[in-house]
Amino acid sequence: MIDRLSRGLVFVAGSVVGGLALAFVIVALRPDLIRRGGPIAPLITARPPAVQAAPTRVTYAAAVQRAAPSVVNVYTKQLVNERVAPSSLGELFGDFLPRYRPRIQNTLGSGVIVDEAGHIVTNYHVIANADSVLVALADGRVANARVVGRDPDTDLAVLKIDLTPLPVATFGRSDRLRVGDVVLAIGSPMGLSQTVTHGIVSATGRQHMGVANLEDFIQTDAPINSGNSGGALVDSSGALIGINTAMAAKSLGVEGIGFAIPVNMVRGVVSDIIANGRVIRGWLGIVAQDITNEQAEQLGLAQGGVLLAYVGGPGAQAGLRPGDLLLEVEGSAVNSAQDAIVTIAAHKPGSTLAMKVLRGRKMLDIKATVGERPHQP
Repeated sequence: MIDRLSRGLVFVAGSVVGGLALAFVIVALRPDLIRRGGPIAPLITARPPAVQAAPTRVTYAAAVQRAAPSVVNVYTKQLVNERVAPSSLGELFGDFLPRYRPRIQNTLGSGVIVDEAGHIVTNYHVIANADSVLVALADGRVANARVVGRDPDTDLAVLKIDLTPLPVATFGRSDRLRVGDVVLAIGSPMGLSQTVTHGIVSATGRQHMGVANLEDFIQTDAPINSGNSGGALVDSSGALIGINTAMAAKSLGVEGIGFAIPVNMVRGVVSDIIANGRVIRGWLGIVAQDITNEQAEQLGLAQGGVLLAYVGGPGAQAGLRPGDLLLEVEGSAVNSAQDAIVTIAAHKPGSTLAMKVLRGRKMLDIKATVGERPHQP
């Protein structure tokens, strides 16, 4: 009985060992059977694919939506006389034929609505000598405009329309601009109304561009074309930071250089024109020019700087003379002729201006009573 039981256990053990050996052989020959799963296959879970974040969308649509409604088209008409080309009839009839004929000259520009009363700022050169001015709003309304005042010194003018309600521009701060800030130009280049271009601030404080007497331009590479003059230069939030004014001459092969009047200057000019019909600025009656140290040496002067080429009016009464070098105004150094004119213009007529000048090699302190800068109609 015991022998029989022993033989049974040996048989069972042999069967188990044989089964395990067979399973090992099968696994060695077909490892894929484990990956397919089964009672002896380990549980394997695949890692889910990584979810990629959607690319960030860069858009200035909100800024355009905020600023564009306040930008208008400005159409002007002017009656001009043009010379008639010579013809064979002229030789026959002589003075009986007219040598000139009238013609309507149209110009196109842009403007920005600055208050709910209907005042619009634009460039002086857009409406200069215009006989009539028409304004078209972004919403399709059209109105005749009258000229409230002009300021050729900064190339700005203010118009007035009688419509309500009006979309008004939000004023920003041009003194906070930094080179590299994104800006948008909105206007009507080539008659294409509500056109938006974008770029960056390339420089600030640009002068000596030959556009106006008082210059402090924002330089930008946002395209500014014919018809953009008087339009808005806004920041990435849609706040007005300048009035588009000029572009570098493409005939010279220049691309991507445009200029805008900073809104801080615009704000003061518009306020004065609305209040007084003109801008009131200080004036000494001087004509200044920049000279280098080399030029000063040739003139027998101790150093270069700002030379007074002409002196009249309040400046002459105070004792300034042609040939004086203007060094300081109210304790601040004068760096250029443009800087001198701008500094003097910022003082109210009737105020006293302290200056330091170099006459030959002698330093002089001169005080002058500021007059009012003559107004150009």
